[in-house]
Amino acid sequence: MQKNFVEELKWRGMIQDIMPGTEEKLMEGPQAAYVGIDPTADSLHIGHLVSIMILKHFQNCGHKPFALIGGATGMIGDPSMKSQERNLLDEETLRHNIEGIRSQLAGILDFDSDAPNKAELVNNYEWMKDYSFLNFIRDIGKHITVNYMMAKDSVKKRLSDESREGMSFTEFSYQLLQGYDYLWLYEHKGCRLELGGSDQWGNITTGVELIRRILGKTDAFALTCPLVKKADGTKFGKTEKGNIWLDPQKTSPYEFYQFWLNVSDEDAERYIKIFTMLDRETIEGAIQEHRKDPGRRTLQQLLAKEVTTMIHGAREYENAVAASRMLFGNSTSDELRKLDEKTFLAVFAGVPTFTVPRTELPCNIVDFLAVKTSVFPSKGEARKMTSGGGVSINKDKVTDPDHLVSENDIMDGKYILAQKGKKNYFIINVI
Repeated sequence: MQKNFVEELKWRGMIQDIMPGTEEKLMEGPQAAYVGIDPTADSLHIGHLVSIMILKHFQNCGHKPFALIGGATGMIGDPSMKSQERNLLDEETLRHNIEGIRSQLAGILDFDSDAPNKAELVNNYEWMKDYSFLNFIRDIGKHITVNYMMAKDSVKKRLSDESREGMSFTEFSYQLLQGYDYLWLYEHKGCRLELGGSDQWGNITTGVELIRRILGKTDAFALTCPLVKKADGTKFGKTEKGNIWLDPQKTSPYEFYQFWLNVSDEDAERYIKIFTMLDRETIEGAIQEHRKDPGRRTLQQLLAKEVTTMIHGAREYENAVAASRMLFGNSTSDELRKLDEKTFLAVFAGVPTFTVPRTELPCNIVDFLAVKTSVFPSKGEARKMTSGGGVSINKDKVTDPDHLVSENDIMDGKYILAQKGKKNYFIINVI
């Protein structure tokens, strides 16, 4: 029996607007739908994940998802919810960005199986590149009035913004181009539904209107999801360093894992419904379990596990968990040495760092920690704490004040990690 896609999204809190008749259409049998993604960077960030998860649920319910990469519209920029006009991208940059996005989507959606509802990637540059301006305004532009376009919230908001000079014709035309995408996908790919964030409602319904006016069809539908915000009203997916990216080179799997691990209890209850494929019973059980003892952060741990594994794989998730244990003293030297340099530096970001020439090694540990570096203010204190079992090098406890720190202790060819007590870490950079 086919799963009810709309019901699935409802209990997850993933529907903002939905056109009447959408649910009934989807229950007729497998349908095709698409989500548009602007290739403004060569990686998706977690802000994109909401609409991609909707596509994943769509596929999971037996329907066929299309991911539309806006190779053409990415050259213009969507004015929705933006206060400034975007920089226009050249073809080479767009091509590079599209390749990066394609590989990330392939890790989330099924593009490669033999299933009739396997996902497809399409690029609107393919059908726009040879469409002349004259033909476009004759074929498409005449069907949508300026009054209709001016009534859209994204346009009204921009025009009423007194801090700007208004809106360029380029941006104003964006909704026509997006509307044409829907018309093209309706005719050539059988798409009967466009999905997106709630800021896209105006653009999506322009597509529905075009299909009605040009083809005389009334079986094109629209569904949007809420824009996800944090419980305190601030922007979701942003940290002090900026966006949380899916690309491990831009945001390490450890930092990615930490983002989800550190969300508030209130946010964790919403996010676990939106960003995981766990079923209702499992999620509701986990929420109840978490409420009994919020201090254990079981919900955040489950959320972080599910999302990190989905995006980066089980091995990177396990590495992130191991990396997280580093700061709490119960990890081993072997685990520490397994960390790649980027993760090591992410885990110990902000700890005091010293530099020691390689020629100074081997060196007595007391001199190493109190003379060559200032981990300890005096040799006497270094000797006393070492003898008392309060000093570790690379997570190995050192209790002999005559112990020699040598080149064997250098990790990644340049780092030694010293630990004083349970929580005080120091990185020694050996040059």
